[in-house]
Amino acid sequence: MAEYKINIGDPKTGKSLKKDIVGIEAKEFLSKKIGDKVTGSKIGFPGYEFEITGGSDSSGFPMRKDVIGVGRKKVLITCGVGTRHKRKGTRLRRTVAGNTIGQKTVQINLKILKYGKDSLNPAKEATAEAPKKDKTAKKQ
Repeated sequence: MAEYKINIGDPKTGKSLKKDIVGIEAKEFLSKKIGDKVTGSKIGFPGYEFEITGGSDSSGFPMRKDVIGVGRKKVLITCGVGTRHKRKGTRLRRTVAGNTIGQKTVQINLKILKYGKDSLNPAKEATAEAPKKDKTAKKQ
């Protein structure tokens, strides 16, 4: 049975929400690709619409949009997902996961396209923020 960890990014606030999904909700993501749209009502967020922006597989290899398929492939990369080098013109062969979500995918990144009338995390909005400690107090 498929199980995914979902990171939902909110472009308005810059914050993200994490959620684990299992079972029927997880089947909604099988064989979807990066860039596909997902309705929020099928994963527990009615009124929302999300876009798949990426993810990673069980070994931590990132999904790359231009690599077709489910499995891992070694590709020659100059920039983008899967690279960290800074030198201009450098090309490196790196292992990345394909752009399709499969059984070995563990994490999926989503971006909110359309907002619903309810908040994504109503529990955090209901609790009042605790007063912050004064860090400018002098030590004696």
